[in-house]
Amino acid sequence: MATDRFIVEVEKGKEGVDGGSPSVGSVYRSIYAKDGFPEPADDLLSCWDIFRASASMPPEHHQRDPRSSELRSRQASNEPITRGALQASALRNQKPAKANLKETPFPETRAGDGGSEQASTSRKPPPLNMQAAPSPPVTSRRTRRCSTNRATVRDNGGTRGRTRRSMTGRRRRSDGKPLRRTKKGLRRGHGRSRADRTPVPKTDLTSLSFLSLSFKIDLSAEKSPDNPMLGRREIVDGKAGKYVWQTYKEVYDIVIKLGNSIRTIGVGKGEKCGIYGANSPEWIISMEACNAHGLYCVPLYDTLGAGAIEFIICHAEVSLAFSEEKKISELLKTAPNSTKYLKNIVSFGEVSNVQRAEAERHGLSIYSWDQFLKLGEGKHYELPEKKRSDICTIMYTSGTTGDPKGVLLTNESIIYLLEGVKKLLKTINEELTSKDVYLSYLPLAHIFDRVIEELFIYEAASIGFWRGDVKILVEDIAALKPTIFCAVPRVLERIYNGLQQKLSDGGFLKKTLFNFAFNYKHNNMVKGKAHEQAAPIFDKIVFKKVKEGLGGRVRLILSGAAPLAAHIESFLRVVACAHVLQGYGLTESCGGTFVSIPNELQMLGTVGPPVPNVDIRLESVPEMGYDALASKPRGEICIRGKTLFSGYYKREDLTQEVFIDGWLHTGDIGEWQPDGAMKIIDRKKNIFKLSQGEYVAVENLENIYSHVAAIESIWVYGNSYESYLVAVVCPSKIQIEHWAKEHNVSGDFETICQNQKTKEFILGEFNRVAKDKKLKGFELIKGVHLDTVPFDMERDLITPSYKKKRPQLLKYYQKEIDEMYNKTKN
Repeated sequence: MATDRFIVEVEKGKEGVDGGSPSVGSVYRSIYAKDGFPEPADDLLSCWDIFRASASMPPEHHQRDPRSSELRSRQASNEPITRGALQASALRNQKPAKANLKETPFPETRAGDGGSEQASTSRKPPPLNMQAAPSPPVTSRRTRRCSTNRATVRDNGGTRGRTRRSMTGRRRRSDGKPLRRTKKGLRRGHGRSRADRTPVPKTDLTSLSFLSLSFKIDLSAEKSPDNPMLGRREIVDGKAGKYVWQTYKEVYDIVIKLGNSIRTIGVGKGEKCGIYGANSPEWIISMEACNAHGLYCVPLYDTLGAGAIEFIICHAEVSLAFSEEKKISELLKTAPNSTKYLKNIVSFGEVSNVQRAEAERHGLSIYSWDQFLKLGEGKHYELPEKKRSDICTIMYTSGTTGDPKGVLLTNESIIYLLEGVKKLLKTINEELTSKDVYLSYLPLAHIFDRVIEELFIYEAASIGFWRGDVKILVEDIAALKPTIFCAVPRVLERIYNGLQQKLSDGGFLKKTLFNFAFNYKHNNMVKGKAHEQAAPIFDKIVFKKVKEGLGGRVRLILSGAAPLAAHIESFLRVVACAHVLQGYGLTESCGGTFVSIPNELQMLGTVGPPVPNVDIRLESVPEMGYDALASKPRGEICIRGKTLFSGYYKREDLTQEVFIDGWLHTGDIGEWQPDGAMKIIDRKKNIFKLSQGEYVAVENLENIYSHVAAIESIWVYGNSYESYLVAVVCPSKIQIEHWAKEHNVSGDFETICQNQKTKEFILGEFNRVAKDKKLKGFELIKGVHLDTVPFDMERDLITPSYKKKRPQLLKYYQKEIDEMYNKTKN
């Protein structure tokens, strides 16, 4: 397999053992991580640090962290307290005046250029186990500002290159080599006095969450507390107006107040806090308060009923729950079973008298948002120490069978995920900045949206929230004008169908111009031209309205959570005037594990190469005919890296099933492409045997049959008592009505779908695709039922991430399944 484009081999594959472990393919990682995975800043120890750094609060705005405990612990262990330790401790507890911070900016410089150009990236923080004594005041014209291990020297308005100090105090270049002395001192920056080069004892900083906040400000100098952070549309006379924003400083102040209130009611580090409701500023504020005080954030699925909510509260032992105002009644339905653990409820809005009485009847304390914030007024609580190994969130996966599983994600998992995504975006020249804007509408209770919003917070960018109604989502997009748009395939399918409908309703001239422009641009993109260079004139004349439909500023569209049909991805890559990328990941891998690359049209239908923070290998699945060592490697996708989860909460048995020798076994079957992209082709568990003994990989077949343009979704069924397959199909209203008009089939959509001619048309399309893909005879579909209502969560047919619940589908359509088999037999 060619691996010279987007992946590199780091370990060779291994043959399996007969009757033992199966063979495994080579281990690959992103070409962008060939020299190692990106490491986060040493003082970035928790998700709280992500937000705190972006808020860039002056020290007097931060609550005091227990810094002095370091010196006390030294004394208690009879460890000598050196002058360097005392100076460092004094500096950490010093509160410099605001004027000093403004008068002595800390610009980022490019190492070795000798100029004053500021780099666009934030400063790289100090490495582990290194700490330098603070520099003495400088009275000459030179102004020196030192961070933990680096000095930037400004001389008469100019800026010299960065250098760093080793553990012995000797000045070194950024590549680690010692600087040579000259008569004028050290090259690329003058040296300190001999008295100031006192050796500093080695100190383990990996478990400290209380590094100097004055240094934190330096590291976040390019981020502003005045940046807009969270926005929602103001409602005036019942009509939605413009977005109004809370800045990072304003949000930070509310988070501190909320944290004080949480501690006031006796909830502290390590306890579980549930958050229930649609995305909103209050959701994020509650999450950040959990991060600040070391609580486990437990999202409660907005799309699931009271049964699942009750299970999660009891299983996770949630003692405090924040809730959207209209969801409080659902939360109260979990009583009295949940009240063994649940003691406090906080509404994002108000609390009615009826709700208050109901809560009190079950012994629950319930508060409105404003009422709860007042509890912590005048109180002050130190923030606890936080480590990367601490659990940040328990994110429950809905699961296709059985009860939800609580996925334990640490601070480390999320931080390393963000660093990998940042590295990727920077490498492909799509780096996020504080000017980017994101529309928050995908559920924050899912890992996909959670890590995207963490990334935006990391970059001090802006997050605007929708109003919670998919019917007016387009209006919110137009008002917000996002630059990054994330979606699940269902949303992009609606956009695609809407555009197809407009084309169908347009005149001959409009259709002709569109088709010509589409083919011209698509052909140029196939030849290797970037989308913005493929047809700039047609972008302005023909495709401009598509871009304006997404607000006019979108430059990146990312699809995740489920496979996106190749024809939809191809269409949108041309007409959206933006990069359209498809990604793949699990809650257990903290989201993004693969993502396709911009302007690489051959990656259509794949999820792209790995993100530069994980290793990937395939493991053979002999019973399904997948060989990880074949010329076209196929097998179960296995993931290794620091982004992986710590296990399933209270389910060590399930953890051991998927976590083997440091590798997460995803259950998804993948196929390496020649350029290093991964294609998801099957699901390991979705295999059954027909009566003639043939095994059927049903998910692979569903992916193939989904190429039929006349359908939106399909569920293929078979069992060991039957020799052939049948299917339940949700047809495309636009495509079917268009076909019916051409073939004189009358009636409304429901009537058309009940017509036998329509079913024969769908079966004919399936046979055409099966012949094209060279499917075997037993893989053909012999019977079909058309349902005009798409598979949905209301009927419990799919999960919140749009995965099919096969046992529930069988139960719901059992009558139709029996009729199809009886009809074909007769």
